[in-house]
Amino acid sequence: MIPAFPFVSATVRALHARMSLEEKLAQLVGYWLDQNGTVAPMQSEMTAGLAEPGTLADITRHGIGHYTRVYGTRPVDPVERARWLWDEQRRLQRETRLGIPALVHEECLTGLAAWKAATYPTPLAWGAAFDPDLVEEMARVVGESMRGLGIHQGLAPVLDVVRDPRWGRVDECIGEDPYLVGTLGTAYVRGLQDAGVHATLKHFVGYSASRSGRNHAPVSAGPREVADVYLPPFEMAVRDGGVRSVMNAYTDLDGVPMGSSVAHLTTLLRETWGFDGVVVADYFAVAFLEVMHAIAGDRGEAAALALEAGIDVELPSGDAYLEPLAARVRAGDLDVAYVDRAVLRVLAQKEELGLLEPSAFADEPPAAVDLDSPRHRALARRLAEESVVLLSDDGVLPLGRRGAPRRIAVVGPNADRPEALLGCYSFVNHVLAHHPGVPMGLEIPSVLEALRSAVADLTGTDGSGPEGYGTDGPVPEVVHAEGCAVEGDDTSGFAAAVEAVAGSDVAVVVVGDQAGLFGRGTVGEGNDVESLELPGVQRRLVEELVATGTPVVLVLLTGRPYAIGWALDPDPASGRKLPAAVLQSFFPGEAGGTAIADVLTGRVSPSGRLPVSLPRSAGAEPFTYLHPILGGPSDVTSADPTPVRPFGFGLSFTTFGYTDLEVDAEAATGGSFTASVTVTNTGAVAGADVVQLYGHDVQGSVARPVVQLLGYARVELAPGESARVSFDVPSARFAFSDRRMVRVVEPGDVEVWVGAHAGASVVSTDVDESTGGVIVNDRAAVRRALPGAATPRAVLALTGDVHEVTAADARIVGVTVVPETPA
Repeated sequence: MIPAFPFVSATVRALHARMSLEEKLAQLVGYWLDQNGTVAPMQSEMTAGLAEPGTLADITRHGIGHYTRVYGTRPVDPVERARWLWDEQRRLQRETRLGIPALVHEECLTGLAAWKAATYPTPLAWGAAFDPDLVEEMARVVGESMRGLGIHQGLAPVLDVVRDPRWGRVDECIGEDPYLVGTLGTAYVRGLQDAGVHATLKHFVGYSASRSGRNHAPVSAGPREVADVYLPPFEMAVRDGGVRSVMNAYTDLDGVPMGSSVAHLTTLLRETWGFDGVVVADYFAVAFLEVMHAIAGDRGEAAALALEAGIDVELPSGDAYLEPLAARVRAGDLDVAYVDRAVLRVLAQKEELGLLEPSAFADEPPAAVDLDSPRHRALARRLAEESVVLLSDDGVLPLGRRGAPRRIAVVGPNADRPEALLGCYSFVNHVLAHHPGVPMGLEIPSVLEALRSAVADLTGTDGSGPEGYGTDGPVPEVVHAEGCAVEGDDTSGFAAAVEAVAGSDVAVVVVGDQAGLFGRGTVGEGNDVESLELPGVQRRLVEELVATGTPVVLVLLTGRPYAIGWALDPDPASGRKLPAAVLQSFFPGEAGGTAIADVLTGRVSPSGRLPVSLPRSAGAEPFTYLHPILGGPSDVTSADPTPVRPFGFGLSFTTFGYTDLEVDAEAATGGSFTASVTVTNTGAVAGADVVQLYGHDVQGSVARPVVQLLGYARVELAPGESARVSFDVPSARFAFSDRRMVRVVEPGDVEVWVGAHAGASVVSTDVDESTGGVIVNDRAAVRRALPGAATPRAVLALTGDVHEVTAADARIVGVTVVPETPA
């Protein structure tokens, strides 16, 4: 009996019944039309030595399942490419025996990864924005562009939960909290699929837990950590988002490569969660079972392992699933029913997408295409604005608060580089880097360009500008010096940078990363690191510029959080000066320079919150704020893993207060409870707060986190304005895997509170008390007071029997925001 055999329509059954083995296998592979440039792991190695494939008609004589990255492998004019694609699909309908069109898939993590297409903030910036509605709207607009070009499937979102910032692919991830990842990822799925494009969850599962943050390295996470941390975002996107495709992780989990895991790809995903879509292989993952994991003796055995596990489609091209798999079936070494299972799923997906309709491609391709329309640009700018995190400010921001500056120095390796605003999976950094001389094809103002424009716009004569502006004085002069490159040890540019800063009223110093792949850049796929210091000599540059005495606003454009405690926390012993303000921006996309300039000049009050903890050092990793007591600082260790700034942290140009927390006194373990709080803008500037509801299971049958995010709400408030925020919280938000490895909610007391970040309400643990004074650590961690309000903790009793969680239990917290009328 073949497990998880699909139920399909009569149309699909009839089509399948007509298929030869060769025609079936052709539907289970992709074909990569343009393979110039390395944009996948070991791409050149895996394609080296392959015979010239011949004509496309010959390659597709039995049909084809997918066309791989028709628009996204090299710069092509979208109108011309669409015309070619429509003609090619019609050829497949006309010339292949069964007339089945190809499904076209593309990367779309930061917008469609194609030439001239809008480039949005990277997912880590989505996490910083805490705005699922905006992420859903972004995905819907991206999906509309994709569908208009004849694209059917997008290889996004990434639902890997961040555990170690040394891993290069952190910029593709949303954050370190499973609930945040799940809600934003599910919002993306809904938006993309509302537009008629199938989303693909990746990388299932545990990829981000690779050992020491090394790409593809083994994963040693225990089954409870996998079940309670890495799986929930995927479950939410399957059950609440209705996602139509899933992609496997490259890694092995406790020795079993995910591409061969029946337990995950079939038993859990399909039989337990009810997923009925298509599982696609990450590029070359089937062959990697032989080449990298060495659990298969040849391509045919690798194909059989992957197909039996539940991988339906081999991408990017047919390597193992064509002749090697056919030989195995013909020899009787593999039941052809496994092939049938996958083919039926693929045909059902094509039917769902309308590809089996006689009228498919009867329309004409688009005659004009604008992939970076005003609607795209407005959404990209809004998401970028919401994602900027203010980490510190001594009052220098917004620029002009202390009087309009006459001269502003904009310095640093990322100050005047548009590509520094973009993530690894942007077309510019992912593909265009292999095509020097080809223009980006869209407008991406750098921070320098955007700030020059912003200060000119703000210095008017009508008195309407922000504080410090609106005079009839001259426009501030903006000077620039690079200082150093992102990488390398060349300090020859330091002197010019120091001169520019010393002669200015304020300096904006823009440092950080360059995204790229496999050693090209400082972050991105294959760009893992051993140190979490800023790359190259950037820290030295910042420290020399701060030493001039000119107020320095440090702007970080990065794809991972770096260890920047030296820029945030004073060190009395060294007497080191600090930057006057620090802004963190995780690759904010094409409008990121404009968004940062708007924050610097006060057009926008920063409202981003850290979706990941800011690390103390590389030696403190891997770290998660979701740690039990002994995962944090204590007297039993002299090592302090406390992050420099905690998950959820972020400042504003205004302040917010929380009052009148009300939490139900009790709730059933299988029920829900309500928590309500009043949030007030207590400052003089309009702004948005991210109201964060936290909880703590006081006593569990296994060690539980000292704090966990239960829910969140983004609330816009004018000065002095208040709103009542109510959370409808399923008790299942406190669920975990018990000693039987069953997800349960246990009866007992839990604490619930609202805080500005995960560290805003801390209960100290007195080891002295538990050891009778035997353990006293002379180098105990020093707790730093951080800004951020929190309510007192309310105690709620979860009552009833131990509740075993099922699919019927709600996973998403309901939120209601009601503005309050002043008394």
